[in-house]
Amino acid sequence: LSRLLTEYEVGKKVVINIDPALHKGMPHKRFQGKVANIVGKRGRAYILEIPQRKTVKTIIARPEHIRKHVEE
Repeated sequence: LSRLLTEYEVGKKVVINIDPALHKGMPHKRFQGKVANIVGKRGRAYILEIPQRKTVKTIIARPEHIRKHVEE
């Protein structure tokens, strides 16, 4: 329940961790475990940018499928 209520700020880093029990707002499985930057918010979902080799992928995911990134 705490994952649903967590608010993320623009510019923070998050890890995409797909919850298979909830299908709505689920990113593609190729992004599982990737670190993304939050760019904005669209309704309840967040707009994420994932740097790939030469491009930057933009993904829309709901908060059930993302977690805070712990930097070491």
